[in-house]
Amino acid sequence: MSRKFVIGSRGSELALWQARYVMASLKSGFPKREFEIKIINTTGDQVLDTALSKIGDKGLFTRQIETELQSGAIDFAVHSLKDLQTDQPDGLMIGAVCKREVPNDIFISKIGGSIDDLPLGAKVATGSLRRKSQILSYRPDLEIVEIRGNVPTRLRKFDESGLDGLILAYAGVHRLGFHDRITGLIPFKIMLPAVGQGAVAIEIRVSDTVVLEMAESLNDSPTNLCITSERAFLRRLDGGCQVPIGALAIIDGDGRLKLEGMVGQLDGSVIMRESFSGPATTAESIGLTLAEKLIEKGAAKLLEAARAEVEHSAKAVVR
Repeated sequence: MSRKFVIGSRGSELALWQARYVMASLKSGFPKREFEIKIINTTGDQVLDTALSKIGDKGLFTRQIETELQSGAIDFAVHSLKDLQTDQPDGLMIGAVCKREVPNDIFISKIGGSIDDLPLGAKVATGSLRRKSQILSYRPDLEIVEIRGNVPTRLRKFDESGLDGLILAYAGVHRLGFHDRITGLIPFKIMLPAVGQGAVAIEIRVSDTVVLEMAESLNDSPTNLCITSERAFLRRLDGGCQVPIGALAIIDGDGRLKLEGMVGQLDGSVIMRESFSGPATTAESIGLTLAEKLIEKGAAKLLEAARAEVEHSAKAVVR
């Protein structure tokens, strides 16, 4: 009996879009092989009424999938790259990073126009501390409202609410066919994206050379280099969804990679933002160097204060 290769994925609409995209690409490149998708429920899918920053961020959307990959129950794990921890579990590796979608965050509004057009004190929803910090830095008068759920759920909650605006990632909204809901792209000068935002990662077992060969055929080298730099930056700062960190790497026509990164206070009153560039072949070094630049400016203390504030808030909720 020929081997059937199993692709593990979360069950959300976006996760399944990504898994089906990967499966279609694999079928195109390896038409004689069989593939199927297995849906795996994760902690992040189970806890829907609490902010992610208050329940921890180590593998919320990946741990159960990675356990199945380690056990051999699945052969490929397909993730939104921004959900992956910066260090891979034992025996696992990122076999490929697919070509990145537009990495911007986007603004959806009932009022129309851009964030600049919102009235004083307008209510804007986001489930991200990174977005909250940056938007409050730009518009400190806004009231930020916590929102959870997948893309369709957040859009429904927004439509049924008295909220004035909603911030989401372009990639998810576009991939699911909600492009007409976008009021506008938020420029990077206002909001840097999450590390890996817009990219799809294919995680595999280190020891499975057959799967590695297939995964590598889907790898987009420029995207992988950019992600490598961004993840090195995040790893050095020991960041995740519990602290406001953003980064974006771009490779120019001369093969130079520019990485821009930010850390901030939760209320946006302090934002540290720096950039560093070098040959794209030194992607990881660029990420580490940029992190060190921010650490020298006080980023570690800033992030520690943010973590303490989130932990205090979480304990208050438990009480």
